[in-house]
Amino acid sequence: MNGLRVVPTWRHGRERLYVCLADGRNIAWYDRDAARVNLLGADREDDVMTALGPFITGPVTVGPPPVPTPAELARLALHPDDDLAPNRPGEALLVALDRDPGPTRRLRPDPRRRALEAEQTVGEALDRLGGAGWHALHSVPLPGGDRVHHLLIGPGGLFALHTLHARRHRVTVADPLVTVGRRDPHPLLRAVRATADRASYALTAEVRPVLVLVDPVSVAVPTPPREVRVLTDIQLDTLSRQGGVLKPADVEALHAMARDRNTWERV
Repeated sequence: MNGLRVVPTWRHGRERLYVCLADGRNIAWYDRDAARVNLLGADREDDVMTALGPFITGPVTVGPPPVPTPAELARLALHPDDDLAPNRPGEALLVALDRDPGPTRRLRPDPRRRALEAEQTVGEALDRLGGAGWHALHSVPLPGGDRVHHLLIGPGGLFALHTLHARRHRVTVADPLVTVGRRDPHPLLRAVRATADRASYALTAEVRPVLVLVDPVSVAVPTPPREVRVLTDIQLDTLSRQGGVLKPADVEALHAMARDRNTWERV
């Protein structure tokens, strides 16, 4: 035995296998998606490859970590308080519920918890798109207390997703009104478009609005709404099938810009 151990991690849809010394320090990592083993020191290459042997499938490139791109350097320069990438789906709701859980007994469920469940469902689905060259940011704060529920950036462009809990309900979308079950119609699509417009202004790029209905019984859209795409949570993978809009370098640059909290301060 060479004293090395392999620790798997999974973040933003990408799997990495870190090779660690007994004291916990990393000396290499294997990026499955890139088929590359990155070595922090060439003197342990044989030991590293022996440790990774059971996990490697197919040919791999072995060498030092690639030189970071300007976008990656910009991300590294972010102060942790300004980096939005670690935000969990529904981050703002999680913070609000932690500060004010509400009464322990109530006749109806707290609507914040249903909204949180919906955002977590959508967020988990978006994070799984990471291996296809997409990046998802969650609960992006906007001035005035508003926020972008989810921002998706990838080869097919940029999307601002608004999540709506609709479990066991019929939903009718008649621009700008959205009706869930027996509730009164609400002009939700105006807010969905306005949020995407603010995101476009902040990023100086077109951001398309998407309304995501989580677990509805049925969806009726008599006339396609202006600009807004309406999807259910099980249709989110259709977004990842789009391409030809942004080059990989543009995706990385926009992601670096979007994850900086300061980008959103004046929109």
